[in-house]
Amino acid sequence: MKIFTYILITIATLLSIYNATKLDFANLLQGDSLVALISIVAAMCAVLILLIFMISKKIEDKVNNRD
Repeated sequence: MKIFTYILITIATLLSIYNATKLDFANLLQGDSLVALISIVAAMCAVLILLIFMISKKIEDKVNNRD
């Protein structure tokens, strides 16, 4: 599960980098730039959720090992 989580984080990060190349800073909220901006935010949310998941698994392991 840990490897799968790292793979998903890597994919989301790569998608963010790719979409950052599609941004047009002159017209940030129009056309393809808006789609790229939304995609970047969505990918970063996915990374954040996966990091929270990994931390919760570490906490769960520590609690189970203590008992």
